[in-house]
Amino acid sequence: MNTKSAVPTVKRPNSVAVGTIVWLGSEVMFFAGLFAIYFTLRAMNPELWAEQTSKHNFTFALINTLILVASSFTAQAGVFAAERMQPRATGASPAKWGMVEWFYLTFFMGAIFVAGQAWEYATFVSEGITLASDPYGSAFYITTGFHGIHVSLGLVAFLLVIGRVYAVKNFTHKEETTAVVVSYYWHFVDIVWIILFIIIYVLK
Repeated sequence: MNTKSAVPTVKRPNSVAVGTIVWLGSEVMFFAGLFAIYFTLRAMNPELWAEQTSKHNFTFALINTLILVASSFTAQAGVFAAERMQPRATGASPAKWGMVEWFYLTFFMGAIFVAGQAWEYATFVSEGITLASDPYGSAFYITTGFHGIHVSLGLVAFLLVIGRVYAVKNFTHKEETTAVVVSYYWHFVDIVWIILFIIIYVLK
């Protein structure tokens, strides 16, 4: 009697997800360098920091931050829908939304954040705080500016994911993986901003 031995199935981690996590690790080092620059300049110019940070609109920055943080939850809701293999809504209620609807909402909230940051820049420029005006201006615009670029790239990524759903005939594991890795990136930029918010607006 011939018996076949059961061959154990080895579940390997998704290479795209692993690659994204490794890349985000390098991004952590990049932002760590920016934080180091900020703290170094602040230590060298404490009086200037005290003067310039007093010009921040804390309430506005807090609201803008809460919008970005909330967008992480909507992005994750989109991921949950993608994992259910539900690319689009099956009803009008948010409980029946698919990945596309949640990602559209995330994009909208992220765009509001970027617009709010642009408004804050315009306000600072009107008060004479520019990239070249003093060490504080340089530190503020470099740290928040690079973060803003990352947020903008995230918005483009959401549009590409949404566009891919409309382009393919069937929603497959590839589309689900794409949604997951984009959410990794979005959660990362949200966490970086929370740290930036604490450093810039709270630890004056």
